[in-house]
Amino acid sequence: MTDAPLREVRRAVYRPVREGNALEDTVARLVQTIRLGVVAPGESLPPERELATRYGVSRDTVREAIRELADTGYLVRRRGRYGGTFVALPLPRPAEPVSVPLDELEDVLGLRRVIEAGAARAAAGRALEPEARADLWSRHEAATAAAEGDYRRADTLLHLTIAELAGIPSLVALAAENRARVNAWLDTFPLLPRNIEHSNEQHESIVAAILAGRPDAAETAILEHLAGSEALLRGFLA
Repeated sequence: MTDAPLREVRRAVYRPVREGNALEDTVARLVQTIRLGVVAPGESLPPERELATRYGVSRDTVREAIRELADTGYLVRRRGRYGGTFVALPLPRPAEPVSVPLDELEDVLGLRRVIEAGAARAAAGRALEPEARADLWSRHEAATAAAEGDYRRADTLLHLTIAELAGIPSLVALAAENRARVNAWLDTFPLLPRNIEHSNEQHESIVAAILAGRPDAAETAILEHLAGSEALLRGFLA
C-alpha cells in the first residue's frame, strides 16, 4: 500500500483558496495539510510553484505563508540540492493547557458524527473495487502497527479513506476540514495506550462492516468509536 493520501483527500487540502483573505487562507490550508498528515513530519511540501498553482495565489503569498509557519515552528526551510520546505519533526505543541468553549466543541463534534457516520454508511452501501477494499484494510493495518508517534496520522488517514470511499467528492473536503480541527485539539494532550488498543479494535469493526456491505453496522460501529474520543476531548478541553 502506498503511504500517500488518496486522490480526493489531496484535492480537498490543495484546492484554491478564497481571494479576499489569500494569505490567511493559505496559512490555514497548509496547517490543515500538516494536521491531517497529508505531509508527514520530516517530509517536504510540494514546491512553491506547485502550491501557488493549486491554491490559485501568487508565489509571494505562498512564501509569506511558509515564512509565517516556519517562524512558529511548523515548517523548516532548507537550502541546497536537497532543500525545500519540510514539516517540522517533531511538530510544536502548546506550551499551556488548551481550553475550548463547550458550545464550539459540541458543534465540531456534532458535525463530525454526521459526516463520519454518513460516510461509513455510504461506503458500506457501495460495491467497492478490489483495490479500494485492499486499501481500506491496509489503512487499518497501518494504524494497528503504527508507533505512538505515528498513530494519529495513520488513524486520520484511515478515517479520510472511509470518507473518500463514500463516493461523494464534496464530502471529503468537509471531512478533512472537520478532522483538522479535531486533530488540533487531540494534539494538545497525550495518547493513552489503552485508548489506542481500544480504538484499533473499533477500527476493525468499522472496516469489517464496510467490507461486508452492512451500512447499519458500519454506522453503529463508527458512532461508538467517535464517542470514545469525544469523551476524552470533553475531559481534557471542556
